[in-house]
Amino acid sequence: MTEAYIIGAHSTKFAKRPNDSLKALTREAYLGVLADAGMADGRDIESAWFGNCALHLHNQSSIRGQVCLSPLVQEGLFPERVPVANVDNACATASTAAAGASKDVRSGDAHLSLVIGAEKLFDASNRSFALFEGGYDQLDPQQWKDYYRAAGESVGIPFAPQAAHAVTMDTYAMQAAWHMQRYGTTQRQIAAAAAQCHNYGARNELAQYRFEMSVDQVLEDRPVSYPFTRAMCAPIGDGAAALLICSGEYLSGLAPAVRDRAIRILAMEAAGGKYRRLDEPGLSRVAAAKAYERAGLTAADIDVAEVHDASAFSVIYQAEMLGFCAEGNGGRFVESGETGPGGRIPINTSGGLISKGHPVGATGASMMFELVRQLRGEAGDRQAPRARLALAENGGGVMGFDEAVAVVSILERPGA
Repeated sequence: MTEAYIIGAHSTKFAKRPNDSLKALTREAYLGVLADAGMADGRDIESAWFGNCALHLHNQSSIRGQVCLSPLVQEGLFPERVPVANVDNACATASTAAAGASKDVRSGDAHLSLVIGAEKLFDASNRSFALFEGGYDQLDPQQWKDYYRAAGESVGIPFAPQAAHAVTMDTYAMQAAWHMQRYGTTQRQIAAAAAQCHNYGARNELAQYRFEMSVDQVLEDRPVSYPFTRAMCAPIGDGAAALLICSGEYLSGLAPAVRDRAIRILAMEAAGGKYRRLDEPGLSRVAAAKAYERAGLTAADIDVAEVHDASAFSVIYQAEMLGFCAEGNGGRFVESGETGPGGRIPINTSGGLISKGHPVGATGASMMFELVRQLRGEAGDRQAPRARLALAENGGGVMGFDEAVAVVSILERPGA
C-alpha cells in the first residue's frame, strides 16, 4: 500500500449563511483547496468524495455531489468524467469521505483524490432539526425511547425530549449526569471545557462564534438540558471544507513549496456503535485503538487533537476515551488547563463544534483542516507548540449511548 498525503486543505467560514447556496459553498471550498495546493485547476483529480446530510430536505438526494460540482465541470475547473462518491454518515460524513479518498490513494486506484463536505443547516423554520432524526433508528424508534427512559431513571434525569433542541442533547446530558455521579465530575468542569473552546474560537477567523467566555458566563447562559447550558452546545450553521489527498509518487513530482507543506496520513480508522451499558467504554476508544495500532503510536505521542464536542462534555469524555488521561479523570484534566494553551494536549484549538460551528456534513473535514494548519505551523495565535502528530475524533449518528460510527484519524508532519 502506498502512502497518502494531504497537500491541500481549506474551510469556508462557518456561520448562518442564508444567501449562500450549497453550490456556492462547494465552489468556495473547492477553489480554496486548489489554491492551498498551488493548483490552477483540478485536472489531475481522479476521484471525488462528497459529503452531505441535508440536501434531501431540499428535494435533492442521490446525486448530491454531482449536482454541486456540475457548474465547476462546465467551467473547466473540475475535470470531466471523474467518479463522485456521495457520503451520508451523519456527523462523521466528511471523515468517512476522507477515509474513502485515502483508501483510493493507498490502494493505487488514484494518485489524487478530492474530499468535500458541505452543509446548509440554518433555516428560520427549524426544519433542519428533521435531519437529526435520521441519526436515530426510525424503523424501530421504541427501542431507543425505552432505552433512554430506563437510563434517565437510573441517573435521575427523566427522558423528556423538547422541540427546542435535538434529542442528542438529552442523551449527552444523561451521559454527563452518569459521569458526574460515578466520578465526581462537576458542571463547572464541563463549563471549563466550553470556555476553553470558546476562547480558542475567538482566535479563529473562520469560527461561527468569535467571542471569549469565562466559566461563570458559560454557567449563567440559558439552560438547555441539565447539566448543559446553551454555551455548552454546538450551534446550527452552514459551511464547507475540502481536502486534496495524494500518493507519495504524485507528491514527488510537485514543487518543493507544496511538498514542504504536505501532511502524511498515518491512520483513518472507523468503528461501529452498539447499544452499550453506561459503564462500558465508548465507541471512540475502539476506533482510537485501531488508529494507534495502524500508526504504531500511543496516546502519549499525540501533540494536538480535535474532538467531536457537540456538547462540551465530549471534551472531557473523549480525553478519556482517546487515552489522554485516565478514565474518570477527564473533568479534572480539562479544568487544570491540560487541554488548553500550553497544556499537555491542546484540544479543539479551532474552537470545536461549540464555537467553530457544526455544519454536519463538513465537520470532519474542517477538523482535519485545523490539524493541517497546526502541523504546518500556520495556526497563528492558536498554534500548539512543537506540533508533529495530530488526532481527529469524529462521531456520527446515535446507537444508544454510542455513536453509530466513529472515525479517528492521525496525521503527521514529515521530517519534524
